[in-house]
Amino acid sequence: MNKKRFSPLRNEGVQMLLASLLCILGGLLIGFVVLLIIEPSGAFEAIIAILKNFFRFSRVNQRLKYLGQTLVRTAPLLMCSLSVLFAYKVGMFNIGAAGQYVAGACATLFCALYLKMPWWACMMAAMAAGALLGAISGALKTFRNVNVVISGIMLNWIMLYVTNTVLSLPGIKNPMSPYTIQIRGNSPTALLPQMGLQKLFNNEKSVTIAIPIAIIMAIVVWVILNKTKFGYELKATGYNYHAAKYCGMKENRNIILTMMIAGALAGMGASLLYLTGIEEWETTISSVPAMGFNGIAVAFLGGLSPIGSILAAYFIQHITLGGGNVDLSVYCAQISSLISSLIIFLCAFVGFFRLTMQNYLRKRDEAAAAKAQVKKGGRPS
Repeated sequence: MNKKRFSPLRNEGVQMLLASLLCILGGLLIGFVVLLIIEPSGAFEAIIAILKNFFRFSRVNQRLKYLGQTLVRTAPLLMCSLSVLFAYKVGMFNIGAAGQYVAGACATLFCALYLKMPWWACMMAAMAAGALLGAISGALKTFRNVNVVISGIMLNWIMLYVTNTVLSLPGIKNPMSPYTIQIRGNSPTALLPQMGLQKLFNNEKSVTIAIPIAIIMAIVVWVILNKTKFGYELKATGYNYHAAKYCGMKENRNIILTMMIAGALAGMGASLLYLTGIEEWETTISSVPAMGFNGIAVAFLGGLSPIGSILAAYFIQHITLGGGNVDLSVYCAQISSLISSLIIFLCAFVGFFRLTMQNYLRKRDEAAAAKAQVKKGGRPS
């Protein structure tokens, strides 16, 4: 009996990691070519500046401060990616995560600034708002067979303008600017606790328990999907709706519940950003925030794994913030967004890269088997 030759490439995790790295390298390479086209003399320095981000500072204290800010913005991105991959594991493409994130921001800031509620209540409200929006998509899919992509896109824009309207109310919007008023000075009880974490990052005020909460949620999602009966039923429903129904599973409930959980994760992501006080909502924006859409890229770049998404979320946020370090007299700060977009585009080829590796291993095994048969004096089949 011939044994297959051991190779790390046979491990699915290794295959996904290599496919993701190919996407990253491909995006960086194409981005570098774009920089060369714009201005060849500064292209190398620009790509290095994007990759270095806070490492450009010579002082350790400054590096720690900006590392903290990067991690603060990574937490909501991770939550949006968890929302996308949770729904995807159950067979649905939750493009509505962007709208669910916006719903969470609306509920968070309304409860924090208008109702003066504590942080935990604001977070619960954000999760409820996201879950409600997800439930609408799930119900439309279940009872009217409306594709969740269609309903998600429509709800994204509806929720954006509802949020702009709600957050423009007196007591929430700053009368001197298009932004909401600051939580830190007007509702300090709504800020997430720091629990001493800020001391690890040169007393950066925005560093809170949002970072460990996001990581814990990634672990919880992994456990639910892979180690529980509930997760098995959800995935079974996604793989084959009719088979799940035949086996006695509550398929309609599972679809709605999946979208509710996905929505709650995205809504929670918004609360993990705005309750740190790092930024305010702009009530005049006319486009859905990119955080929810970037969560799609992070989910696929992380190999549709909650643990892989942690690293992918940090990387995307790292190079996005690193774009502000390029020479703005030559390049625009959005060059990092372009490179991120290229990586996001190449994420669509993760499956292709994995299939290529699997085909390579299969052909190598077939060639080795044929060679071994020839040595034994037989004819290759």
